[in-house]
Amino acid sequence: MNFKDKEQHQIEDTIECVEALAKIVRENELGRIKISTEDLDIVIEGKRCPPPPPMGGSAMSPMGAVMPTIAVPAAAAAADKPVETVSGNIITSPIIGTFYSSPAPEKPAFVKVGDNVSIGDVVCIIESMKLMNEINSEFSGRVAEIYVNNGDAVEYGQKIMRIE
Repeated sequence: MNFKDKEQHQIEDTIECVEALAKIVRENELGRIKISTEDLDIVIEGKRCPPPPPMGGSAMSPMGAVMPTIAVPAAAAAADKPVETVSGNIITSPIIGTFYSSPAPEKPAFVKVGDNVSIGDVVCIIESMKLMNEINSEFSGRVAEIYVNNGDAVEYGQKIMRIE
């Protein structure tokens, strides 16, 4: 076997491995699998993916390292859900990150269900890339519902809370 045949065989084996791992993630509804070797980093993310753990150092990959990412689609499960109607105004996440209901673990929550808020009031913090971003209410009213729990990962545009 010459060098080119060996390289092609390794690529085919890697593709088969990635496809098999993606199938495992999809079938078991996993959030994320990361596999690292000396030459390769493979990250496969499912539909419920929490943010990656903090890294001690640079997030850059070593020069020449291949870092493929395969996103597994959420399938047609969303099509089976009935359309919900809600009254009031929805505050959504303006960024991807981690939702925090209070300024510190030992501090009380910014708001709770039943609290009244005014335009501009801080309702939560979303941590993104180690930056704490205060999220202000765009609406005045009463907090009717909070859709996420403290420490949950949130996506861009995801519902955070409903204000009536």
